[in-house]
Amino acid sequence: VKNNLVLDHNTSTGPCSELRASSDPNNGKLATSCEECLLIHPSCAWCAQEDFGIGRTLPSRCDFSSNLVKRGCDTRYIESPKSSVSVLQNEVLSTKGSGWTHTNVVQIMPQKISLSLRPGDQTSFELQVRQVEDYPVDLYYLMDLSLSMKDDLDTIRNLGTKLAHEMGKITSNFRLGFGSFVDKNVSPFSYTAPKYQENPCNGYKLFPNCVPTFGFRHILSLTDKVDRFNEEVQKQMVSRNRDAPEGGFDAILQAAVCKEKIGWRKEAYHLLVFATDDVPHLALDGRLGGLVQPHDGQCHLNELNEYSASTQMDYPSLALLGEKLAENNIFLIFAVTKRLYVIYKNFTALIPGTTVEILDQDSKNVIQLIINAYNNIRSKVELSVWDHPEDLSLSFTATCQDGTPLPGLRKCADLKIGDTVSAMLTDNLSANGTDQTFTIKPVGFKDRLEVTVDYQCDCRCTQRAQTNSSVCSSIGTYTCGTCHCEPGYLGARCECQEGEAGSMYLSACRETEGKQICSGRGECSCNQCLCYESEFGKIYGRFCECDDFSCARHKGILCSGHGECHCGECKCHAGYIGDNCNCSTETSSCVSDNGQMCSGRGHCVCGCQCTEPGAFGDTCEKCPTCPDACGTKRECIECRLFNSGRLADNQTCPRLCKDEIITVETLKCASGPDALMVLLAVVGSILLIGVVLLAVWKLVITIHDRREFTRFQNARSRASNPLYKHPVTTHSVETDFNMFGKSYNGGLL
Repeated sequence: VKNNLVLDHNTSTGPCSELRASSDPNNGKLATSCEECLLIHPSCAWCAQEDFGIGRTLPSRCDFSSNLVKRGCDTRYIESPKSSVSVLQNEVLSTKGSGWTHTNVVQIMPQKISLSLRPGDQTSFELQVRQVEDYPVDLYYLMDLSLSMKDDLDTIRNLGTKLAHEMGKITSNFRLGFGSFVDKNVSPFSYTAPKYQENPCNGYKLFPNCVPTFGFRHILSLTDKVDRFNEEVQKQMVSRNRDAPEGGFDAILQAAVCKEKIGWRKEAYHLLVFATDDVPHLALDGRLGGLVQPHDGQCHLNELNEYSASTQMDYPSLALLGEKLAENNIFLIFAVTKRLYVIYKNFTALIPGTTVEILDQDSKNVIQLIINAYNNIRSKVELSVWDHPEDLSLSFTATCQDGTPLPGLRKCADLKIGDTVSAMLTDNLSANGTDQTFTIKPVGFKDRLEVTVDYQCDCRCTQRAQTNSSVCSSIGTYTCGTCHCEPGYLGARCECQEGEAGSMYLSACRETEGKQICSGRGECSCNQCLCYESEFGKIYGRFCECDDFSCARHKGILCSGHGECHCGECKCHAGYIGDNCNCSTETSSCVSDNGQMCSGRGHCVCGCQCTEPGAFGDTCEKCPTCPDACGTKRECIECRLFNSGRLADNQTCPRLCKDEIITVETLKCASGPDALMVLLAVVGSILLIGVVLLAVWKLVITIHDRREFTRFQNARSRASNPLYKHPVTTHSVETDFNMFGKSYNGGLL
């Protein structure tokens, strides 16, 4: 993985003497030494020049470098250390594991760097990681040998040969080891009655014989002789514990930390396969059996290679387990049954470098499971930080195989063997501290990057300090351009003694009697005012009575932007006048369309100032109450036609009187309208409109009545009953006679 380390800070535009930092030892006071200045902000610099800032306040020596140069500080005397990165060891990445001699394989670059950091500053560096081909693999198979795993034990009796064959397709250097576990042999975790000591399965009809309960047993150290693995597995028998959870985490920790007995090689991938069909006991569970001592994280294998502290210490915590696995570069593979997958998947989020795979009930798929887990591990690269300094914050930007930077990420996935990925680390030093070293390493790798941090908090000029210097009246230490006086003395050159001045000492710092000392904007030191520095601008003067920010403003802009503020008064630039320099001396804008200045109705002072009553406009051209057009043209008519009047001048008249003048002998005026004709026209129009409206109204009423009558007629015709008939009876003679005859014959007559 390629990673970059950057120290970040926020750059300010204000003077450094006005900035503050949480680490400021003066609790917000202004910096009075070079070291204090450097702590305020990473962009601050200190001027150590002796004659710099005479008449100024001491904190003015602390500012941005560019400002110090502008104020007369020679660059030779500017103290402003910069952060830097130095690469100390940078061996190139390997492309392939070197078979059986693999001590020179390099998978991370660079290997050592040195950071020279200034508090609050940022710097960055890049590192690259590559998983090389044909890298050695050590695989330790840790198996649950509780009674429920009997069928799994039968399945893996020839696991060594098959697994070596499959792993041979991935690496030419493979070693295999074996260990087993059950649980702590104390109640309530196991059967502790005397009859169960030799045979915990005593009385169990389904499987009456098993070996005594044990915590963890190391059986076979890592070896390339896979037949040994098969032989040892053939000898194993299951045991029995009492509760459902197992003591697997005890076994994992011992397999991780007992490096010499297990046989982990430094130059190899370390795979620990943990096969079980139940949940594990966690830290604090041991208290149920009276085991209150926390796990110490150490190796406790006895001469029989059994975990001797099983009945003495509690189970290890997830944090301790993760720490020891990472410390020994071990990838843990949980091989568990399907019903336990979610539980162990949650564990992987808490233990870096851990994966989980589903194991069949009888472990038939264990070989494919291991191959899949190994490929999954080799497809990822994740960086971890060890011994991280508290005052150093790191942020990562990973660049994976597609070349896209991913801020905030420290890992890459879906990699192929041989892919090279990188990351950029951002490092932010928040405070001063002592030199430190920390390590960045990919999870599960033996390769690492060692980073040494050197804090840049000292000034070079401090090393040239002079005690009892003549510059400091021989009663102070001269360092970095300033005097640090002995107790009881003060002043820029330690020329004053405390308490000797009295009232005269203070009166020298007042402009007049009754006014504030140093105008309330400074401190009196040795009969002279040392003015405060302000975020608004500069305060100066013998009594701090002047500044460059208290002048008049126009539209919020100091001196309208057309002048400089000196001791409360605007000094206007050329071409501008006024208290706030907002008036231009240019008069071209005052000339009206008729060529007159302000249309002859005002004066041009900072624009037209209209003097004619009722006149307004930019050039006083608008004036409703001013004389009419005839009055305004009178003088032009006089000079043009009669060569007389105020404008009778060969130059003035043609320049100001450009309108065309037409003379007539008689002025024809139109006659007014006949009043009678107008009256008749109006009356006639009204009558005509009334008649038309009346006719229209009559027409509308007629049409409406006819429609209503027609609708009435139609409704009346529909009102008669079509089933009704008039009462008219028609008789047939033949019918009546037949009826009469029938009645007679029947004896009715």
